[in-house]
This record gives sequence, structure tokens and C-alpha cells, in this order.
Amino acid sequence: MDMTTLAAFLAVDLLLVFTPGADWAYAIGAGLRDRSVVPAVAGLIAGYAGYTLLAVAGLVVVVASSPSLLTALTVLGAAYLMWLGWSVLVRPAAVSASAEAVGSSRWQVMVRGAGISGLNPKALLLYFSLFPQFIDAGAGWPVAAQTGLLGVLHMVSCAVVYLAVGVLARTVLKARPSAARAVTRVSGGMMIAIGGFLLAERLIG
Repeated sequence: MDMTTLAAFLAVDLLLVFTPGADWAYAIGAGLRDRSVVPAVAGLIAGYAGYTLLAVAGLVVVVASSPSLLTALTVLGAAYLMWLGWSVLVRPAAVSASAEAVGSSRWQVMVRGAGISGLNPKALLLYFSLFPQFIDAGAGWPVAAQTGLLGVLHMVSCAVVYLAVGVLARTVLKARPSAARAVTRVSGGMMIAIGGFLLAERLIG
């Protein structure tokens, strides 16, 4: 695995990370609600850490080699993303409320974040569809090491972007409820668009 391959992966990965979705919604909700966005972001990263461990164990390669299983996972993930996006459009305030629980501890916030990223269709797309395309079995690196490196790069990208999103939500949107609702509506629309694109690509392409 050379630097060109890593640069190409980072370009695609950052494009996905910068696309608003469920993770963004959770980070924004934490920024509007909590004193610190760190527990929420840590939870999101923990979900991707779980995916990375599964990928290093070889599950990603197994899934990628089974078109029918990959199609089923992609369709389920895309349908979930479109449902979530529709829910956000119908009830834009629900983005912050969905991340909210009375008396939630930092641990509960982290666990909820791990669940959100663990069910995020973007994770299915990244780990099961894109990872295998950047792994070179003949590169002299063990496949597990290459997979682990890609997973770590993704988690670092997520940590930087989601921390920034949460902090910006606190400083810019907290005093502007109408702007916060507009941002969540855009996020909901993006979720539906991404889900539709994934469905079309998998079922038609």
C-alpha cells in the first residue's frame, strides 16, 4: 500500500465524512445540548472501531466477496438512512431530541453514539464496499494491517470533523433555533438523497 493509494482513500473517505447524515445530526445535537461534545464523538468513533475490528478479522473481505450479502446489507442500510432522513424532515427538532435522554450520563451518550455509527449505512458503504478496493493483497503488507490502517485513518477523520461540527453547532446555532432547524432539514434531505443513490447504484447499476 503506497502513499498514492492512501491519498485516494482519504479523498473518498473525507467526502463521505463531510456528507451530513446521522453522525452529523448526533454531533449537532450534542453541541446544542451538552457541555462537551467529546462523549458523543467518542461514542461515534467507538462504533467505527467495532467495524474496524471486524474488518481486520476478515469479515469485510468475506462480505465483499458475496454480492448478494453485500446487496442486502446496502439495501437495508440505505432504507434505514432514507427513513431517518424523512423523520428529520418531518420533525426537524427531533434531531436534538433523539440524542437527548433525561439524566443521560456521559457513558449513556457514548453508548448511544456507538449505536448510531454502528447502524450508519455510510459505514456499510465504506467498510464493505470501499475498503476492499484499496487493499492490495500483493503489496507486501498483511491484509489485516492494511485494513487496520484504513480503519484508523477513517476514525481520525471522523473525530476531527465531528468535533468541529459539534463545536460549531454550539457557537453558531445554539442562539439561532431557526438556523438549527434549517441545518437539520438539509441533513435530512441529504440522508434521503444518499440513501436513494445507494439503492439505485446497488439495484440498478
